[in-house]
Amino acid sequence: MATTTTTDASRTRLGAAWRDTALAVLRDKGVLLIMLLAPIIYGFFYPWPYGTQAVTRVPVAVVDQDHSGLSRQIARFAMANPRLDVRMVTADVREAQQALWRGEIEGYALLPAELKRNVLRGTSAVVTIEGNGAYALLNKAVLYGFSEAVGTVSAGVEIRKLQAGGQSAVQAARSRSPLNTQLVALFNPTEGYGSYVVPAVALLILQQTLLMGVAMLAGTWAEAGRLRASASAWLGRLGALSAFGFLSGLFYFGWVFFLQDYPRGGNPWGALVLLAFYVPAICTLGLLLGCWFRDRERALQVLLFTALPMAFLSGFSWPVEALPGPLQALRWLFPSTAGIQASLRLNQMGAPLHDVLPYLGVLLALALAGLLTLWLAATPRAAAKRS
Repeated sequence: MATTTTTDASRTRLGAAWRDTALAVLRDKGVLLIMLLAPIIYGFFYPWPYGTQAVTRVPVAVVDQDHSGLSRQIARFAMANPRLDVRMVTADVREAQQALWRGEIEGYALLPAELKRNVLRGTSAVVTIEGNGAYALLNKAVLYGFSEAVGTVSAGVEIRKLQAGGQSAVQAARSRSPLNTQLVALFNPTEGYGSYVVPAVALLILQQTLLMGVAMLAGTWAEAGRLRASASAWLGRLGALSAFGFLSGLFYFGWVFFLQDYPRGGNPWGALVLLAFYVPAICTLGLLLGCWFRDRERALQVLLFTALPMAFLSGFSWPVEALPGPLQALRWLFPSTAGIQASLRLNQMGAPLHDVLPYLGVLLALALAGLLTLWLAATPRAAAKRS
């Protein structure tokens, strides 16, 4: 009978804690703004700069010092390339450099004097391409655009030489390129930057908004002297906070990716399982941080500047092998590391659930370790033992 009474009391405390926590989130405008409204705002405005996916029509210049039919053909192919927008054709390399330094163009191609003569002689001809390295995407478009233009013209010259040697047009084309390669992007069909970065950053946005909101709420409890609670009450608090985080996760997986037409739906049921592990791990960490800060504003001040380091540590934008050894171990303490890696495999690549079990294990271990720490440090039993 005593055991049944204890179980019923625990369930009552768990349900009451769940209800009180949910009401606390809805009544606290600051926490509500960060946990519910901020993910919605981020979901619409963060992908907006990447809406075009690929960089096109980058302003460039062509420095033609050869003034031959070959150099003019290269210039025409550059003008026809969708990556480039040829703003000027000049013979003065200094003029192009000045335009690059003023920001009027993002790069230029230098077609040297005697370019056609060297090609006809069969000697090496070098076309120099200069780009603005301060902007990686623009620099890539400049290099690729001019390389495609020069490569197309170069292929035509080689085919004409082979035809002059007695080969037919078909034979010359096959001799010039005996093995054709067709590149197909499997998990990013548009090869766009938005499809690469947003699905990963969405998990980081979910983590940061949850961490700040949960830590702020825990700081509020600490300031009011209501931080300590029983183990069942902590489970109720965690359940209510996880429910809000789960809704935010469904918003990204089920609406934002669809609205922005990002690769999605590879394994939707696996993505739901991931959220069931990912969200509680974040909320547990947020509760621990709130207990540590014990101040509402300090949680927001500290966590606001941790997003960029966590993005680099997660391993999707920076090679993990390039990180120092201590950081390679430290990065697994953040749920975003395992969450992003698992999400990209499940939602974008369509991997089966068993392929991400190690990442789910990391998230489960983080949640259990956080709950154990809360039980040891922030329950009335722990306080009684210390006294």
